[in-house]
Amino acid sequence: MNASLLPLDRLGRPLHDLRLSVIDACNFRCGYCMPADRVPEDYGTDASQRLSFDEIDTLVRVFVRLGMRKLRLTGGEPLLRKRLPDLVHRLAGIPGLDDIALTTNGVLLAQQARALHDAGLRRITVSLDALDPRVFTDMSGRRGQVGTVLAGIDAAVAAGFSRLKINAVVQRGVNEDQVLPLVEHFRGTGHVVRFIEFMDVGDSNDWRRDRMVPSSSLRDMIGSRWPLHPLQADYRGEVAERYGFDDGGGEIGFVSSVSTPFCGDCHRARVSADGRLFTCLFAADGTDLRTALASGEDALAEHVAGLWAARDDRYSELRGLPEVRDRRRVEMYLIGG
Repeated sequence: MNASLLPLDRLGRPLHDLRLSVIDACNFRCGYCMPADRVPEDYGTDASQRLSFDEIDTLVRVFVRLGMRKLRLTGGEPLLRKRLPDLVHRLAGIPGLDDIALTTNGVLLAQQARALHDAGLRRITVSLDALDPRVFTDMSGRRGQVGTVLAGIDAAVAAGFSRLKINAVVQRGVNEDQVLPLVEHFRGTGHVVRFIEFMDVGDSNDWRRDRMVPSSSLRDMIGSRWPLHPLQADYRGEVAERYGFDDGGGEIGFVSSVSTPFCGDCHRARVSADGRLFTCLFAADGTDLRTALASGEDALAEHVAGLWAARDDRYSELRGLPEVRDRRRVEMYLIGG
């Protein structure tokens, strides 16, 4: 597709990033995403509902035609998807796709890191909300051990992933006491810890604003221990605000969707494991792509371009309005956050 014909949404935002869920199932039950009392144990295990590798290959090629250059594989927990390195290998060969990343809880990373790197994956983000074993186990729904995740991070480094991102969702009264230990543990390693404000994604995580710790408070807490200075964004639309340690100990990031909305520069689309397009993390529903997908690349490209051109999402900037605040929102585990 000619560059002049690449779609822009109603706010003039291009389509540059795609977050693609490869599986709904997860081996954790984190309260802010997939709480055990709201989601059945066998949720997402029906493989017949997922896009096949062939369908994913076609879909990614179409998104590249429309301007997408950065792809992130998500879930659920993506490492539960069988033969995932085979899929990565296929996608890594698509012309025009500059970057493939993966977000994982890290429990299965030690077994798969080498195969994923050999397949062409070059960036990994690991979700790690606490270093304290008790806090970590509680936050994972009593399904994970922090030592397993740390071993997965070590295995990823040994496989060639030299600079991982470590994401931590901070909730007041739950794990804010883990912020400084996380920073201290990863300072000087080359890895980048990013602290994410507890967000009102979905309707099942019992979100309340008073449980959200603003990034500014975390930045002040960390900066009082290790002085910080702001860094420029790596690229337009980067969601995390970057800060470097004055002593050269690396950098950290803050994702502040609640306190400092960044909708104006959002150029991310999300596709669920069953092939629905969501044009916002806080969308009420998605649009099925499978019918157009079955008709071939041209039909799918036209369909997606039209959907993107009609996009005007900016939930975080409008969340205070009753008509926005009170509407249903898609669950995080369906679209990978």
